[in-house]
Amino acid sequence: MGTDSSRPGSLGDRAPEQVLAELRTTLFASLQRSDQRLRAEQYVRGLLAAEGRKTLRNIAAQIGGATARQSVHHFISDSSWEWRPVRQALARHTERLLEPQAWVVRPTVIPKAGVHSVGVEPRFLPDLGQTVNSQQAYGAWMVSGTHAVPVDWRLLLTESWLADAERRRGAGIPATVRTATPEDCVSQLAPRAGGESPGRVPVVVNVDGLDAAECARRLESLDAPLLMRVDPGTRLRADGSALQGYSERTTTAGQLLEAVKRLRRPTEWTLTRDDRRDTVATTVPVLLPRPPRDRAGRPDGNPWRPMRLIGEWAGGERRQARLWLTDATDLPIGALLRLTRLTAVADRDARRVADQVGMRDFVGRSFQGWHRHVTLASAAHLAVVMAGTEAFPATRATAAAPEVADGPADTAGAA
Repeated sequence: MGTDSSRPGSLGDRAPEQVLAELRTTLFASLQRSDQRLRAEQYVRGLLAAEGRKTLRNIAAQIGGATARQSVHHFISDSSWEWRPVRQALARHTERLLEPQAWVVRPTVIPKAGVHSVGVEPRFLPDLGQTVNSQQAYGAWMVSGTHAVPVDWRLLLTESWLADAERRRGAGIPATVRTATPEDCVSQLAPRAGGESPGRVPVVVNVDGLDAAECARRLESLDAPLLMRVDPGTRLRADGSALQGYSERTTTAGQLLEAVKRLRRPTEWTLTRDDRRDTVATTVPVLLPRPPRDRAGRPDGNPWRPMRLIGEWAGGERRQARLWLTDATDLPIGALLRLTRLTAVADRDARRVADQVGMRDFVGRSFQGWHRHVTLASAAHLAVVMAGTEAFPATRATAAAPEVADGPADTAGAA
């Protein structure tokens, strides 16, 4: 097609075969055997060609029929190839293509009918209003104003899996894997994101429902601006040194925004060059408490971390505000709002691309198999971003999906 594959402007219009050939040479070079490189490419092709759920049976049907099913299962669940170098190559290639404006760390909830898939346990899902068996994962996404690609993953594993020797052995969970909280998963993904991406690309994290103070403590060493989406109950207080006339008593983020509502202002900002947005927003200097175990190790012993609380009322002041905390004290409100909306770009591409290439469809019991599957599904996701949703049967139905809306970002955790 005569396009420069290294430029973001060429995304979405590449020939599918050209894309797959490029991914074969850039992403799978770490696989030592030629048959493994071939299987990896075939698996990605199967994810892109299969319609409906991307089960191993369905994927095998795209690349060789019933005779391929056993080899596909072995390649994903029982083979010895290492998925980490593939993810590292995926991140490097995505960065070159996408020129990301932010790294977004977001949750993914994967409902399951059974109880045997690795990491499955009962969880309450607010959107459904009920407790269901599910896996909980966190993904790190490279995001521009127009595209989002997942490049790393963590699967949440609790004591119910790691302390049970039989379950652990059955899932093949390595001895090095330890019990993790959601805060652990977020911190493991975000520092890697901020450290690997040049130019101090901001890290944007959804910690709504998590311990915001604990997440902030873990992410304080990032050499990049941090923005965290928080819930209204997050405990903090106004920074009296920068905000005169307001109580410095500890309160909640929601109550503080209500107390300073006279500071709300109409704000215009841009998501992309041709996409201008109007909203109502305010930014308030605040102090976030540091966990006690962190205070002793700080030279000044300061129990409070200076941050900015952002409140945004997209669609009018009567709607519930989006709440964010950031340490980016030098960025104007419009630039911060643009960064926060990149979560909606990731939410959209999770629905119209990641879900369609089977990111949440792995049904095996293997820990390594889950990681290999989401690694190759992430590669398939990048292929769609490079060639366009109309280029592959798996995503063709979502080609007309709407662009990023000016409403609340999706926090349901759908892949």
